[in-house]
Amino acid sequence: MTEEQVILVDENDNQIGLMPKMEAHEKALLHRAFSVFIFNDSNELMLQQRAAHKYHSPKLWTNTCCSHQRDGETNLQAGKRRLQEEMGFVTDLIEKTAFIYKAPFDNGLTEHEYDHIMVGYYNDVPKINEEEVADWKWMNLDDVKSDISNNPQLYTAWFKIIFEKFYEFINVNK
Repeated sequence: MTEEQVILVDENDNQIGLMPKMEAHEKALLHRAFSVFIFNDSNELMLQQRAAHKYHSPKLWTNTCCSHQRDGETNLQAGKRRLQEEMGFVTDLIEKTAFIYKAPFDNGLTEHEYDHIMVGYYNDVPKINEEEVADWKWMNLDDVKSDISNNPQLYTAWFKIIFEKFYEFINVNK
């Protein structure tokens, strides 16, 4: 099986090439990504805990799912695909905003991503893929915000950035 390719982009999200995912993370090159936030009817956010064997951020809590778009795939198609692969369900998604972030990790890799934030709704229990996800839970946004403040080491870098800078885009009560 060949390594997954990521879409290299410029600062305006224009595609400028493809590269194997690990190489892009080793070289810290800007590439397209997405983060999905799923809420229930009680306006609680579905969080996932990343699997223990993930190459970065293992066992950390984060948004419902995230990954990289494939060449020729729209942001919404990618979000639905990965939601099915990681959490075992699909629902309608709405793209809310996008931003660029850069986060180096202790293992020498760097996430440098043009991250598209999508929101959707779901009320059932997910069927998690244990290769990708260690655990999941529902939390209201105020509790998440407080827990990130008190225990930042328990959360992924991109999730903390999104919560700090883009809270108004993911807060479905606003």
